Amino acid sequence: MQVVEMNKKMDNNVFDLHAFYGAALVDEQGREIPITEEMIVDACDELMKLWHFPMNKAA
Repeated sequence: MQVVEMNKKMDNNVFDLHAFYGAALVDEQGREIPITEEMIVDACDELMKLWHFPMNKAA
């Protein structure tokens, strides 16, 4: 297979990133709960609270 043919075949498998409009969680009842920017910020803040630097080992 020539390189040009391979590139054309690969291009057909690439999905359009602009088609993605959001994300959602699915609860136990199957309802979709949209993920908001606030939810992401809250999760990151919680992770920052839990993070700690590893202790230096004594040499």
